Amino acid sequence: MDKSFLIFLAIPIFFLMICIELVYGYLKGKNNYRLNDTITSINIGLISRFPTILNLGFQGLTFSYVATNMNLFQLPIGSPLTWIFAFVLYDFLYYWMHRFHHEYKFLWATHVVHHHGEEFNLSTALRQTSSGFLWKWIFFLPILLVGIPSPVFVAVGGLNLIYQFWVHTEHIGKLGWYEKYFITPSNHRIHHAKNPEYVDKNYGGVFILWDRFFGTYCEERDDLKPVYGTVKALRSWNPLWANIEVFTNMAKDSYRTKKWRDKIKVWFSRTTWRPKDVEIEFPYEQYDQTDKYNPDISPNFMKFAWTQLIFIPFMTLVVFFTLKSQSYIETILFGVSLFVSSMIISLALSNKVNTITCESIRSVIVLSIIYSGIISIELLATQILAFHALFNIGLIIVYRFFVNKKEDLITN
Repeated sequence: MDKSFLIFLAIPIFFLMICIELVYGYLKGKNNYRLNDTITSINIGLISRFPTILNLGFQGLTFSYVATNMNLFQLPIGSPLTWIFAFVLYDFLYYWMHRFHHEYKFLWATHVVHHHGEEFNLSTALRQTSSGFLWKWIFFLPILLVGIPSPVFVAVGGLNLIYQFWVHTEHIGKLGWYEKYFITPSNHRIHHAKNPEYVDKNYGGVFILWDRFFGTYCEERDDLKPVYGTVKALRSWNPLWANIEVFTNMAKDSYRTKKWRDKIKVWFSRTTWRPKDVEIEFPYEQYDQTDKYNPDISPNFMKFAWTQLIFIPFMTLVVFFTLKSQSYIETILFGVSLFVSSMIISLALSNKVNTITCESIRSVIVLSIIYSGIISIELLATQILAFHALFNIGLIIVYRFFVNKKEDLITN
């Protein structure tokens, strides 16, 4: 019971819309895409699907049990009223789930990934958490308790998430009366802004009505341009660090504080709270909020990143759409390989010297696993994975021995 299939179907459309927005931005002289930020968003988004398809956590089992044994009654699946009720109820619960994830630290730790991006474009919508399976699902149990059929629940959940994609853009202004009832690019820009005047506002998924009702609505001001990202900037392209940064900081604060009460409070406190002794002795590094993380990258690493941007999404989509032909172990190995690839790409985007060594090792290991027969060579995903590894090895050899005979790949 999961909405991932609808998301998989929408992914090609998402990428098409990203390309259209990119071209439009260039033609209008308003491009807001950066290679490093965009690749990171895409990689984080693709990785985020694997915990769900691998059935990590208790989400699927709990949903199935509640839907079968704890529902108060069963609403008719063929009634339009059932679908409308489910759609509105889902968004109402989404509002509270989303709001609590901004207000409490242990919840924020699983949601912060979506807000790290310092650009606001359609690729930002793809930045989704890989740890949402831990407890996000708890907020949606009431849907099944009140008798919404499982297929309806899955469908409205997918539609809710798909709707939210288009509102991640700066190229659409205010939409008149529509702003009063629905989430739009204008009021969602506020949600992603870290300006003190805008922070923690506009939580709705489809309807802005909940924010208006519960006092969390904020209108975009003409005199105050949103500054995007998190107040405590990530300053990294590493997808693993993006997913564990807040968890790591909470663990450090819990270990460092001297009060036992604070050691526990750290995990359940408001997002801005830290133990006083820790805050004094280990203050967070402060950055200019308008200073975007944008380390220099060599031209050769830039080319490497572009080639991976072409391969990785295509390979991941093949994995997603051929899941039924894969064993559980094969899906795990595909996921691990793609995750490691995204980590190596983050090294390239940070201009790290060990990028080429890491990619060489990864490619050799991938080819060794394929040659050993652990994963079937008959799978299209395996064939693409092998081609990707061979391509990267060839790319490394060309640059090492023909392009830069006397210099490392990172040399300008």
